[in-house]
Parts: sequence; structure tokens; C-alpha cells
Amino acid sequence: MERYVIRGGNRLEGVVRVGGAKNSILPILAAVLLNKRSEEIILTNVPRIRDVAKMVEILRSLGVSVTWSGSNMAVSTSNVHSYLIDEKLMREMRSTVFLMGALLGRFGEVCISRPGGCAIGHRPIGLHLKGLTALGVQFREQQQGYLYGSSVRLTGADIHLDYPSVGATENIMLAAVYAHGMTTIANAAKEPEIVDLQNFLNKMGARVRGAGTDQIRVEGVSQLASVEYSVIPDRIVAGTLMMAVAASGGDVILEKLIPAHLEAVTAKLREAGVQIREENDRLRVQGVARPEAVEFVRTLPYPGFPTDLQAQMMALLTRARGSSIIVESVFESRFKHVGELNRMGASIIVATDNRTAIINGVKKLTGATVAAADLRAGAALVVAGLSAEGETIVEGLEHVKRGYENLEGDLSKIGADIRRVGGL
Repeated sequence: MERYVIRGGNRLEGVVRVGGAKNSILPILAAVLLNKRSEEIILTNVPRIRDVAKMVEILRSLGVSVTWSGSNMAVSTSNVHSYLIDEKLMREMRSTVFLMGALLGRFGEVCISRPGGCAIGHRPIGLHLKGLTALGVQFREQQQGYLYGSSVRLTGADIHLDYPSVGATENIMLAAVYAHGMTTIANAAKEPEIVDLQNFLNKMGARVRGAGTDQIRVEGVSQLASVEYSVIPDRIVAGTLMMAVAASGGDVILEKLIPAHLEAVTAKLREAGVQIREENDRLRVQGVARPEAVEFVRTLPYPGFPTDLQAQMMALLTRARGSSIIVESVFESRFKHVGELNRMGASIIVATDNRTAIINGVKKLTGATVAAADLRAGAALVVAGLSAEGETIVEGLEHVKRGYENLEGDLSKIGADIRRVGGL
């Protein structure tokens, strides 16, 4: 079993580059299915992470040709022959749910099993199905847990989401590209990754506008073209690195990112006493010996504080002066890292609602053997290990590799004593 071995206490210094966004490339890879032309689509700044590798495996099973070289990817969809996604592949990653809208747009049919992914709470696909049904799709349950959807003709509709779900917003966008007429998505999610998907679709010839606001309009078209496109930088990776630097009291420049995507994170880190300076596509992060407590952090849909950085923020605040409160309002089971942080000497109490955590700052953490229960929990344990005394072993790296291309390499470049051991 692979694991990280971390010797804490090193002050991080230097320059590190942020790679492409996991939460952008996955729906973009689904969107390539809408291209019926023989020419290849070229994607650049693609992160080489486990989730992308799984998505590529699924696309290949559908007949897509994928050539991956470094951070560049050439994709040909001219020989796509199936709308059925293998159950085993579907259950390994929740992001395969994006393929529903794309396959419906391409074939007018889709057959999937319920998606898998990190165990961070109940994440039903009801909003996805409701939106796609409004476009004229009829769904029915089949044997062995498969869900089959079909439409004689996708037709634009006015759709109001009960919650600004990122996945549902993107799935409806993908299906609506080839729908007849206009589709309006009200109470749409506003995440930068949705803007990135819009920009990719429009470069191919789609007519999508409004991404980044709470209303997106998609005018159906008859065909799309092959293009070259660069994926935006990963704001969650950037935020994780920011907190790692802050936890170590370091001084690091993060480059090739979009500072505007991190405004909520930057604000909370500044409350904790961290100095952050913005310059074009760079951020300079300067930590302090011990951060200040942050009175209140609530996770919210963008532009609020991201749920994907809640665990890392908690790890930073374990050593703050005073008590901090974090409220997780997006997922109901996203405090699985609390017990592991407490094993390292943190003092964290979770309320009975399992949504609120009180972090009473301690002077020091102590290295221990801990296990990652999910992707972001793993990143949080790394952040804690960098500031802990002694040796920390983080197990469960299969989760971390889902969303971080080379976390140990990035941290080593700026002075961390971290190595990956075990595995092949």
C-alpha cells in the first residue's frame, strides 16, 4: 500500500506551478463526445491524475481514441460506438455522471449505473435526471441497477435547479448543446469550471452564455468542430498548497493560477494572519509561526468558501491561537479527517449535527500514522504532517492521487521532507 512519509518542521520556500483543474478536465472530456468530426481535439494543461486516467479508460471503452503525452492529450471521437458505460468503471468515479448529458446529446440514448466516488455524503443524481427529463428524456430502471434514458428529440426548456449543483448544471449544458431551441438553466452553479466548460463548448461552435452567473442559456446547434483548448489551473490544488505554506510558516510563490478564483480562500487565510500578495497569475504566500484563529468558516457554493478546501483549512487551524468554527453546509459526511487530526494532537469537537466543528488551537501537532478516508481528507493530513513534530505516515494514497498529480513532488521542490513509499 502506498503512503506518504513526512518529517514535519521544514519551512517551505521557493516557487511552484499549479497544473490543470481536475474539476474542469472531467466535464470537458465528457464534452468531447459531442464532436462527431474526424479531426482530433487537442487538450493542453491536462493533469495526470487517477480520475482523468479513469475517465480516459471509460472513453476508450466507448470507442474514443486518446493519446496522452505529458500534459497534452489528443482525442478522436469519430469511432464512438456505444452509449453503455461499464458498471465497474462507472462505480469507481462519480464524475462519470457527466457522460449522461454528452451521450444523450450524441446518441439520444444513455445507459449507466449509479456513479461512485469519495464517500463524503449522499450525493443523489435527482437534479440531473429532473433537468434532463425537462429536455425530453425518459428514464427507466433496468436490471442489475442500470438506468436507461432516451429521447426521440431533445428540446430546449426552462429549467430551475432547486440547488445550484455543479454536476447537474454541466450535465444539462452538455445535453442542451444539440437540443432544438433554447434552454435556460436558472439557479445554475457559478463555479469557474462551468465557465471553462462553456468556453470549450463555444470554441467548438456551441452557443452558450451566462456561465459564471445564476442563469445559463444554451441555444441548440447542429454540429461542433474540433479545436485546441487549454484547461484552467486547479484552484483546489492551489488552495491546498497555500495552506501547506501557511502551516509551515513558509514563503512561496504560486504561479500559473487565477487569483480571482481563490478570493474566498485568500480572505480566510488573511484572517488567520497569512500574508498574500497577488500579481497577475501569481500569488505570494507568507505564513507565520502560528496562525490566528478564524471565527467562522462556512462552506458554500462558489463564490463562497469551497467544500473541497474545508479539510485543509481545518488542518491549518489546528495550531491557531484560539478557537475556530467550521460549518460544512455542502456535504453531510465530510468530517472524516477529524479523528485522524485528533490522533496527531489536535483538539476538534464535532457537533451532533455532524455539520459543525469547533477547532481549539494547540501549540503543536505530533506525527502519527493516519489514514485518508477521501481525497481532500488526505490532502489535509499532508498539511497537518508538514507542521507536526516528528514523522507522519499518511496511508490511503489512492484517494489523494485522484486529484493531485504529484503532490509530494511539488512540496519537495519547495523544501518539504516528504516521500512516497510502497506500491509499484
